[in-house]
Amino acid sequence: MSLAPISGDGLEFVQREGRWADLERLRAGNPMYDATIEEIKGRRIRVGDHWLADFASCNYLGFDLEPEIMDAIAPEVARWGTHPSWSRLLGNPAIYPQIEEKLTALLDAPDTLVFPTITHIHMSVLPILAGKDGYVFLDSQAHKTIYDGSMYAKGLGATVQRFRANDHEHLRELLKAAPAGVQKIVAMDGVNSMTGNAPDIKAFAAVAREYGALLYVDDAHGFGVIGERAANEKSPYGVKGNAIVKYCGETYDNIVLVGGFSKSYSSLLAFLALPTWVKNHLKVSAPPYLYSGPAPTASLATVMAGMELNDKRGDDIRADLYRKSMKVLDHVRGLGVFTPNTGNTPVIELPLAPGEDIDAVGKLLWDRGIYVTLAAYPLVPRDQVGFRAQVTAANTDEEIDELNAVITELHNAGKLRTC
Repeated sequence: MSLAPISGDGLEFVQREGRWADLERLRAGNPMYDATIEEIKGRRIRVGDHWLADFASCNYLGFDLEPEIMDAIAPEVARWGTHPSWSRLLGNPAIYPQIEEKLTALLDAPDTLVFPTITHIHMSVLPILAGKDGYVFLDSQAHKTIYDGSMYAKGLGATVQRFRANDHEHLRELLKAAPAGVQKIVAMDGVNSMTGNAPDIKAFAAVAREYGALLYVDDAHGFGVIGERAANEKSPYGVKGNAIVKYCGETYDNIVLVGGFSKSYSSLLAFLALPTWVKNHLKVSAPPYLYSGPAPTASLATVMAGMELNDKRGDDIRADLYRKSMKVLDHVRGLGVFTPNTGNTPVIELPLAPGEDIDAVGKLLWDRGIYVTLAAYPLVPRDQVGFRAQVTAANTDEEIDELNAVITELHNAGKLRTC
């Protein structure tokens, strides 16, 4: 695709790439998009002179606002400087292996390896695992970054096939038909970033093992929120927040778990839970480990402090997060408003009724002081256009009441899809 010729305002290009027109309209004219946030007070944000209750944050545990986590930054910066910019293959500040050791214990995994972001992981590790002759079986609703990593693997010689979302029997058919003796990767999300639902990992793991495939699961939105089930758990989220593999009572046999600290832990860092031999291989084959600069010291410090706080108070925080999430979900379900979230996670998507304009709904939310994630086409399919509210432990009950009031207003005006 050529970018020339393009007029000065870029309209010719936007018109040529018509699928971006709705998103461009929102970016140019809706205050929910491309906003400059100038101040925060808890989960209140200020854009210009307008204060809003923030339900677009993914900082589920509220660790971004915890004083003891913020206080952990200065000592580590004094020790390591702002950014230890060796590639990890050349040198690791001691805090790196400390994080991996503590993370391995939290996840109850064979081993762990951290990278700067989940996108780095998908774009580098998926192609390595698949190899030039392997097969990637991709969930049809997998996150865009998993899709991009799979397409890069395809460009290097792998074959990519998509299976219907949450359909392990369709996956079985594809695996059964795949050639013998090739590497097979099944790539999918854990807790879905839009629906908030978790797949049946036990069923998918069983099918993957039956056909000698590796199950590759990105649980960006589950890590920190859900964890292993226990008799003494304080909420249905389980304990420890150690992600979907433990939540489902599974082992790591034939499973590679991908997760990140940028959601629940409010820190720039991501990880894989994997066998040690795979970890060592990635150290000499994954470009982010060989070439990329690492996460800044502040992020490493807040990851360590976050895991310490999780040990001390994490389950209490998750219990409060569950209570607040259910306060919204119960309200939505009581109104008869449709949400694809059939469980209890803090990711609450609300599709619009057919024919409703996301721009108008976004402006109404703005006027009412509610900040959310607008899900416009092509970020989601046209029949799923709407908005997503993410509840965090730092949201107050007053803010949740404000959100529920606006949901009621939108429902009464016929703006939201009903069950």
